[in-house]
Amino acid sequence: MNALCSGGRPFVKMHGLGNDFVVLDARAAPLALRPDAARALADRRTGVGCDQVVVLAPPDDPAAELRMILFNADGGEIAACGNASRCVAWLRARETGAARVTLQTAAGLLRAEVAGAEAVTVDMGPARLDWEAVPLARPLDTLRLPLAVGELREPVAVGMGNPHAVFFVPDAEAVDLERLGPEVERHPLFPERVNVEAVQVLSPRRLRMRVWERGAGVTRACGTGACAAVVAAARRGLGERRAEVVLDGGVLAIDWRPDGRVWMTGPVAVSFAGTLNPDLLA
Repeated sequence: MNALCSGGRPFVKMHGLGNDFVVLDARAAPLALRPDAARALADRRTGVGCDQVVVLAPPDDPAAELRMILFNADGGEIAACGNASRCVAWLRARETGAARVTLQTAAGLLRAEVAGAEAVTVDMGPARLDWEAVPLARPLDTLRLPLAVGELREPVAVGMGNPHAVFFVPDAEAVDLERLGPEVERHPLFPERVNVEAVQVLSPRRLRMRVWERGAGVTRACGTGACAAVVAAARRGLGERRAEVVLDGGVLAIDWRPDGRVWMTGPVAVSFAGTLNPDLLA
């Protein structure tokens, strides 16, 4: 992540199953990224283009090796991102040569382990099942919310450091997420907005999922969403606690362990590296 030319800030473009990120290293040269600068970087025509921008900073917690600050494409800061966590853990492991990495996020500490040449397993923490922890706007049974938007009905609400509404549908491919996703995302039930998953049960150990991410729109993959989908399916009695989730970009392996913590394994990839025009961050 060294600068390629003077005056600019280096970046790495990475993705996990097509969910893509611009990663900026602010450990040596601090960066206070504003929402408008994050939007400019994420713009696919005039910026680098990505679903999320990731800033690496020194950790506040001595148990962590680095801190991740995450921004959606709309410039809003978020607490967690599973695919980004895998990518950052892989970068750190390459940097240190260690197989295990601890990351600090706004959602808490995440432990990660290298699972192959280009694969990482991350402990995404416990699934939050209480209405206040998701969060919801009022006390409700998170197993079956009284919500219907078009063909999307009665979702399971799950918190994975960010909020998710998991809808089970007969055919995930047939759901018009471009139309329905924004309406669910901004429904009054969700004070912090919500990520929207349309999930089709292929078998108890294999789910097909498509996702609308708050602040980013339809993306090819969402790691926390895949975790939420497996948790939701298991709670509804539709699937097992250990399952594969088939996303538009590929497959994630999810394991909701008996202690309540959710582990995710999947690939990472580097697309390219470069140096930003300083005007994008001005």
